[in-house]
Amino acid sequence: MAYVQLHALSCELHLRRAATSDDDDLGGHGHGGFAAGKEEAMPSWRDQLTARALAASLLLSVALGVMAVRLTVTVGIVPSVNLSASLLGFFLLRLWTAAAVGRQPFTRQENAVVQATVASAVAVAVNGGLGSYLLAMNDAVAKLSTEVDGGGVMSTNNPRLGWMISFLFLVSFAGLFVLLPFRKVMIVDYKLTYPTGTATAYLINDLHTPKSDKAAKKQVSALRKYFTLSFLWGLFKWFYSAGVGCGFQNYPIFGLEAYKNRFYFDFSPTFIGAGMVCPRIVSVSALLGGIISWGVMWPLIRKKEGVWYPASLPETSLHGLQAYRVFIPIALVAGDGLCNLLKAVLRAMSKRSSCTIPVSDGAEPESVGDVDERRAELFLKDRIPGTVACAGYVVVAAVSAGLLPLRWYHGIAVYALAPVLAFCDAYATGMTDWSLASAYGKIAVLAVGAWAAGGGGGALAGLAACGVVTSVVATGSDVMQDFRTGYVTSTSPRSMFVGKGIGAAVGCVVAPCVFWLFRFDAVHPVTPYAATMYRDMAALGGGGGGHGLGSSLPKHCPALCAAFFAAAVVMNIARDLLPPRTAARLVPIPTAMAVPFYVGPYFAVDMIIGSAAVLAWEAADKDGAGACAAAVASGLICGDGIWTLPECVLAIAGVKPPMCIKFLSRSVNARVDAFITNQA
Repeated sequence: MAYVQLHALSCELHLRRAATSDDDDLGGHGHGGFAAGKEEAMPSWRDQLTARALAASLLLSVALGVMAVRLTVTVGIVPSVNLSASLLGFFLLRLWTAAAVGRQPFTRQENAVVQATVASAVAVAVNGGLGSYLLAMNDAVAKLSTEVDGGGVMSTNNPRLGWMISFLFLVSFAGLFVLLPFRKVMIVDYKLTYPTGTATAYLINDLHTPKSDKAAKKQVSALRKYFTLSFLWGLFKWFYSAGVGCGFQNYPIFGLEAYKNRFYFDFSPTFIGAGMVCPRIVSVSALLGGIISWGVMWPLIRKKEGVWYPASLPETSLHGLQAYRVFIPIALVAGDGLCNLLKAVLRAMSKRSSCTIPVSDGAEPESVGDVDERRAELFLKDRIPGTVACAGYVVVAAVSAGLLPLRWYHGIAVYALAPVLAFCDAYATGMTDWSLASAYGKIAVLAVGAWAAGGGGGALAGLAACGVVTSVVATGSDVMQDFRTGYVTSTSPRSMFVGKGIGAAVGCVVAPCVFWLFRFDAVHPVTPYAATMYRDMAALGGGGGGHGLGSSLPKHCPALCAAFFAAAVVMNIARDLLPPRTAARLVPIPTAMAVPFYVGPYFAVDMIIGSAAVLAWEAADKDGAGACAAAVASGLICGDGIWTLPECVLAIAGVKPPMCIKFLSRSVNARVDAFITNQA
């Protein structure tokens, strides 16, 4: 399962329904709390950063970090480790407390800090470009490229161990600071749920639920049952996935012709669970975006091959159809994100303490009791000053100017734009759980490469800019994801932030050392094509001679991007102006529409099934659905997420699935049968 992550916005509606009138503990049964009760004293943020938590975090960071680097440079796909880190951290600290009688009790806040620290360390290996843009700077990869930099120059920079560590420190820590001023807006005001972060919080709260808490037993039972089913389903699917296009994750429910355009059901518990907890307008918007793009636009544009763009281009070329797939969704997300960023800034300037939730299935409850109030109070209590965040980001950006292979004005432009892109991506991740950081990075490769191409060396500048944008944007989204986990588990944002910083520091040392130890810098035989693809992309941008990005895009691509950007702005204005309880609820969400433009509509099919399941459940048993829908969804997400850990271990050990299931048309099946008969 790829390290892509999907934002189901504002599942608070489901969670609030589950909160009983007498439930005023900080965990909140209905909020995925399964808390110990209102008499539980919350430890201070310093007490949450215990020595045992940091020791467990270090051990897991190294172990999972090594695994992530190996997967990055061999397979190219690394799963999210948030759920695995939560479970492994729980077992390690349980063993610790069992051996140390009379010590401080093990709290869910410690568990959340361990998860955030480990996830931060692994994210460095994922976002650090060790198998993509960083490796693409190597001269061995440059020689494999079919393109050269502007003026025939082949600009390279063989990454040295010390340089890689310094580079990763700078871009990773910039990402930690970039969105801190918007912590309240994202988590408290907009109530973005970040499905992976919410599911992680559910798992942690479940693990720490007192057995005497009868009100939470039903939710705990639902979570554990569907967790087990989801985990076993992942194991079952693995047995039949021996090859490209094999397995149940490619079930052509709409027929083989639709399957070619990525309309299929992939039996993903993660996406089904996300559909269960997100407002239905998010699932509908995602499906609508998939129909508009893969059902209408891409087939029509494909017919213009040779007219709008050169024929016979590689599938990944940003001079062909792929350019429309990348830039149009970015325009949609940017339009939506910028509108919400502007509203957040204006709200802060006017000193307003509340805001309109951007997505909702209907009217919010008039009162959500003490659960939300106390949780928000705790989340905002240990405030991280905005001046500290801004100063930290500026200092890191200034230091980067002397280290990165970028001219000073290129560096300023990249670091000035990164916070805007990070806000847009965090908003998208909170709504769909998908991060588009890699797409933003590809734009940076082309844009900065073309800008810096005047005297040669544009490819190297483009790759460095890609590293800054990808890491800052992805890390910013990860921080918000973990803040959501901290919010639901009543963990101090200060302790979460310190844990994220410690994890990033560990990852910035462990990841390059593992990379260097296995000599992947010399182009390992099993290195995926990603590094060469990034090198080709950078060389194409660097060969632009300063003519700009727009001149290298296929015909009508800039115009379509402008049109979809304007459409996103119009949809935001419509949602603000129309009556919120009626017509505004029917306006699609641009960000949710954008993700299937890029990755395909298959995940939207899963989300719609999840939303439909909850709708049917509510019709049959509204109280039961309100109390347990979010727990069932979290169980599905958790089981699927935990399964990725043993799946990665099997991949590293070279253990491959034994069987392959594929769906063929009748004519192709006849040809296969004839071939097998002739071979026999």
